[in-house]
Amino acid sequence: MVSVAVVIARFAAWASLAAFVLAAACNAYAPPGSPEELCQRSCASRAQRCSDHECARGCAFILDRLVEHETDRVIGCVGAGRGPCDDAVWAECAVKLGVHADGGPPLPPPPQEE
Repeated sequence: MVSVAVVIARFAAWASLAAFVLAAACNAYAPPGSPEELCQRSCASRAQRCSDHECARGCAFILDRLVEHETDRVIGCVGAGRGPCDDAVWAECAVKLGVHADGGPPLPPPPQEE
């Protein structure tokens, strides 16, 4: 007869193996069809100077622009640039485009003194 501890140990081993296989099979970094995955594909084709790793990092860096549908414009800017394809380039291209290009709304006035 098999003890309860042995059954639990076997179940834990199988459960951890199943979790590992599912985690390996799941592409949680950029699921297919997600804005980030589409950005990575667009970057690979339009910004040839960027490696796959740099495209993945840059697309993760500009998530707010992906949601605002500015992906093509940011990648066009990154692809047109010279030099390294690093975070500074992605950030510069992201702030130059869209509704944020003018620096945003003006600062609020200082509080009134009583």
